[in-house]
Amino acid sequence: MNIYFTDGSASPNPGPGGFAVIKDGQPWLVGGERMTTNIRMEGLALLTALEDASGERCEIITDSEFWVNVLTKWAPLWATNGWQKKGGIKNLDIVQPLFEKYEKSRAKLIWTRGHVGTKLNELADEWANKARQLHLRDVVKIDTIILS
Repeated sequence: MNIYFTDGSASPNPGPGGFAVIKDGQPWLVGGERMTTNIRMEGLALLTALEDASGERCEIITDSEFWVNVLTKWAPLWATNGWQKKGGIKNLDIVQPLFEKYEKSRAKLIWTRGHVGTKLNELADEWANKARQLHLRDVVKIDTIILS
């Protein structure tokens, strides 16, 4: 079973952003957006991990309590209501495909507190910041990146 750690970064927030996926203790996938938010990057990191897992059993550990709540509490209601809620759903372009992929997955989603020294969470944070600094746009495997 694969174990993923995910994280996202935007600085300033909003601003250039990056995200990272650590797979089985190794930096694996990164990506980003030109103008974005931390929340979007956290969501894209989770989506990328789910896509990489390809429906296989896995654990995804994230420090985004927001996205854990979206996937386990709020999105089921939003989906039942035709993806409508008073005031609208922010980042629906991520929320909807992420929830649909999560629902079909065999992933166990685990929240961890961020920035408290959890080694692989810190590694995900480091690579999310690198992705932001490299101005990445597409999802790329880390072993294809040349760092200077």
